[in-house]
Amino acid sequence: MPMLIVSDVHGAAEPLRRVASLGEPLLVLGDLINYIDYRSNEGIVADISGKQLVDEFVRIRAAEGSEAATEYWHSQWSLRDAGLEGRYTNAVEASYREVCGALAGSRAYVTYGNVDRPEMLAEHLPPGVRFVDAEVVDIEGLRIGFAGGGLTSIGTPGEITEDEMKVKLDQLGTVDILATHVPPAIPALACDVIGGRVKGSVAILEYIERTAPHFHYFGDIHQPRATTWRIGSTICINAGYFRATGRPVRHG
Repeated sequence: MPMLIVSDVHGAAEPLRRVASLGEPLLVLGDLINYIDYRSNEGIVADISGKQLVDEFVRIRAAEGSEAATEYWHSQWSLRDAGLEGRYTNAVEASYREVCGALAGSRAYVTYGNVDRPEMLAEHLPPGVRFVDAEVVDIEGLRIGFAGGGLTSIGTPGEITEDEMKVKLDQLGTVDILATHVPPAIPALACDVIGGRVKGSVAILEYIERTAPHFHYFGDIHQPRATTWRIGSTICINAGYFRATGRPVRHG
């Protein structure tokens, strides 16, 4: 039976509900909530902290790079009022209720991305939908290894280090399909042509070179230079920016 793969849902609950209703196994590769939509600068951050802050953050990110944008974000966060963190938590919970609710009744396997709060995500998944990280799941006779999290960048809740990613991958052993949020450290796969940031994982690249899974599915990069790549015998595929396309990738 074919499988469907999506990544970078970023709050697109209704398109996700439509895909989930198809009845096929569904892999969701992280970033379920929408902090910032870089096409419009809309999202949770704009709703709570104001669009002006987001506009400036995005401008700095594009003109000066992620480090300068991170410094700006941290400087603004240090000025927060006592209730700001609570308002963000409430907004994230509301988003998870809506997006995770779209998976009700589906055969979905969900891991997390850099903007996700892993524990909160897992808590909001409907019965029968499985949260997976650093483990192998047998789906239709295929060994599928999941390793969630995004690489350290601006301090979002779902970020991990390369060392942490390596530990997860080492737990998987040999798999038929590797499913992660971040791409391997191949510049064409890991560089966003709009944001210009390179965020590929060396640990993932080394794992693929060492174990040669048949396929590697990932997301994270919304506008990559290339959507597919071959590393040895492994076919690497970016599952796409689901919030923008509303379309899954079909395997098989």
